[in-house]
Amino acid sequence: MKELAMQDEASALLETLVFTLGVVTNSNAEDRRRIAEAYYEAQRMVATIEFESGSARPRIIACLERFNVYRAEDDVAAAGWMLAALQERIGECDLTHWEKLKIVAEQTVQLLLAPRNELH
Repeated sequence: MKELAMQDEASALLETLVFTLGVVTNSNAEDRRRIAEAYYEAQRMVATIEFESGSARPRIIACLERFNVYRAEDDVAAAGWMLAALQERIGECDLTHWEKLKIVAEQTVQLLLAPRNELH
């Protein structure tokens, strides 16, 4: 039963990651810069939050709270906060195919700084 739940969670994370990747690739240079700034702000923030019994949950929740604020304002920077939350969850290394999810997440981060002509 737990394995099925992990597969469902991994599938949901993949879906969210693909959506976030789409936001990044369909953004203009200014929006990508805003997403990147939000992502790096999230990285700085999570570095200050302790794990809870080995879980990144407090970090993930903090990122999702900020994501919700930006999303409510229809601000593309929300994608940076979501990407950071996804990476924190994937980094726990207990999801089905977490290694593949990690690769996609890392490639998405790389696209944040790629010149626009490299995206098409």
